[in-house]
Amino acid sequence: MGGSAMQAAEAPDFQRDIRPILSNACYKCHGPDEAERKGGKKGSGGLRFDTEDGSRVELDDGAAIVPGHPEASRLMVHIKSSDPDEQMPPPKSGAKLTPHEIDLLEKWVLAGGKYTKHWAYEKPLAPALPEVRTKGWARNGVDAFILARFEKEGLSPQPEADRLALVRRVTLDLTGLPPTPEEVDAYVNDQSPDAYERLVDRLLASPAYGEHWARQWLDLARYADSAGYADDPKRTIWGYRDYVIRSFNSNKPFDQFTIEQIAGDLLPGATDEQLVATAFHRNTMTNNEGGTNDEEFRNAAVVDRTNTTMSVWMGTSYACAQCHTHKYDPITNQEYFRTFAFFNNTQDADRRDESPLHSFQDGQETITVPIQRDLEAAKRRKTRVQLRGNYLSLAEEVNEGVPAAFHPLPEGEPMNRLTLARWLVDEANPLTPRVTANRFWESIFGTGIVRTSEEFGSQGELPSHPELLDWLATELLREKWDTKKFLRLLVTSATYRQSSKVTPELIEQDPANRLLARGPRFRLSAEMVRDQALAASGLLSRKMYGPPVRPPQPNLNLAAAFGGGLDWKNSTGDDSHRRALYTEWRRTSPYPSMATFDAPNREVCTLRRNQSNTPLQALVTLNDPVYLEAAQALARRMTAGASTAIEKVTIGFRLCVTRPPNAREAERLLALHEEALAHFKQAPDKATAFATNPIGAAPAGADLPDLAAWTTVANVLLNMDETLMKR
Repeated sequence: MGGSAMQAAEAPDFQRDIRPILSNACYKCHGPDEAERKGGKKGSGGLRFDTEDGSRVELDDGAAIVPGHPEASRLMVHIKSSDPDEQMPPPKSGAKLTPHEIDLLEKWVLAGGKYTKHWAYEKPLAPALPEVRTKGWARNGVDAFILARFEKEGLSPQPEADRLALVRRVTLDLTGLPPTPEEVDAYVNDQSPDAYERLVDRLLASPAYGEHWARQWLDLARYADSAGYADDPKRTIWGYRDYVIRSFNSNKPFDQFTIEQIAGDLLPGATDEQLVATAFHRNTMTNNEGGTNDEEFRNAAVVDRTNTTMSVWMGTSYACAQCHTHKYDPITNQEYFRTFAFFNNTQDADRRDESPLHSFQDGQETITVPIQRDLEAAKRRKTRVQLRGNYLSLAEEVNEGVPAAFHPLPEGEPMNRLTLARWLVDEANPLTPRVTANRFWESIFGTGIVRTSEEFGSQGELPSHPELLDWLATELLREKWDTKKFLRLLVTSATYRQSSKVTPELIEQDPANRLLARGPRFRLSAEMVRDQALAASGLLSRKMYGPPVRPPQPNLNLAAAFGGGLDWKNSTGDDSHRRALYTEWRRTSPYPSMATFDAPNREVCTLRRNQSNTPLQALVTLNDPVYLEAAQALARRMTAGASTAIEKVTIGFRLCVTRPPNAREAERLLALHEEALAHFKQAPDKATAFATNPIGAAPAGADLPDLAAWTTVANVLLNMDETLMKR
């Protein structure tokens, strides 16, 4: 093989191999930020490793990169040097390169040191479905890409999950609730070839679908029922939450959903619904504490709106450019404030009355919601660059705009929020369809194709399946942003329907399941853990919409930092058993049991929840009043529906995990019942308390020690790993 052919064959991939090294080790001093940039002759613009031209500038002792000649490239001299005064990155930076990284850079320079545009900034083009050797497994395009990777890596797909596992998995994924025993039996006994597809369609049509997916959007919208900061006063904005639920249930196209939230007030003849949608950006915190500067906190809200918009739709860590030019991505400080300008002329101004407000009639109830309205022309604010992000230290005036690295705004359109909203969902935008497709994928499979779903810039991870991500993004566009069709595509794939059983071979080859050689398997969200316990026990109220509720919680005598007590009075009747989505969300004191399961406080946009595993979570589900009441109700449901002990165990097991227990599981649960029964017979007062507090009096004629013993069994069932996991 000739020298040039060998170089080409060995050339590292710039996006996969080289850009991450340069970004982590070089961009801080030799990147987009001109103020921090070092190296290069005066007037040359400095040494930059984020652009090809910038990497070719002449240094005092030669060029940083001489294509094809690593021995003549100062880059290679400096990264190989052991002299602390010459070594790059400098020893004090802590960013020492590994021998493998140095070898990759050397091979790259030898092959010509070619740059390619950051993958996420290139418009996705629909790739052809890959050819695969294994026939008959793939059900749709998703599977073609996954299977092609299996064959490349020497993996085989897992068998399809059994029907009991599959009906639970897909019901949880699409509605956030477990299937009822009747729904399970109907699916298991349906032998028609399209039984699964019809199950999926029924779930997508369920009102519970909109509630479940609204909950996930509310994290992005930083929705809360309080204003935040020290006093954290109540805020009436639940009309926006109901708008989101209705939007998902009506399958509102995602581009329309976007435009209404960013600029619904600017649409011609804006409806009540479109005005309420603009509360998306009224979810920002407001500070009503006496003596504060209203302009300071109005400015903070505009900063939050700018950062949230670019994070949610563009997957870009925009906040980095508020104080200085972004050190890793091509976003200047001036460009940050050009985007800021789109949100700088709304009427809201950190007022106690939350104006402007919009009131409308919903049935017989009048609902009032804070909304966005633009200032009239004579009162419009000028936007200036804020030096180091300080609203009191102003530099040059700027007009509305977006970074030059992104696709351009349309010519001839007014520079307002409506134009920005349409720009976000324009087909020319390479980021929004990828970011949105990746977010839905993450919700279903547990991890995004881009693991860093909050970061599609140079500091984010590369996609595990880049062609699949582009195919999904183009499918989303082709189907005109139809989210139900998109989710149906994912959950009807053979990839999704695989068994989640873990084998030693898969643990060794793909421990994090990035290649998807087994079905998804991860813990339920905080809201799903609670809703499932209420559903299994028969307590769950399916009442929808309306003001937030206050389910039971321990009396912690909490108080806001500079205000009075939080005055948490438990809701009564059905309202104490509503879905977690409707629980009052206080920013300074989120509902404790959900916070323990990683629910955020929503002071700012939460792009991706962490998933922790701590002993506190077990203490909550074993002892919290909500879960104890659920165990008591589940025990009553078990004992009311059967006469023999094994029948009672089977009923409880099926309600919690869909399937019946195996012989060993049944034996252990029956033994637990006998042990608990013996204990409670010796302690009748404890039996009464454990069987009735907090749920209330036992059914007439109930054997209280026996009911308390079954409550113990029910408590265990609700706390099984399998109950708390999606498998």
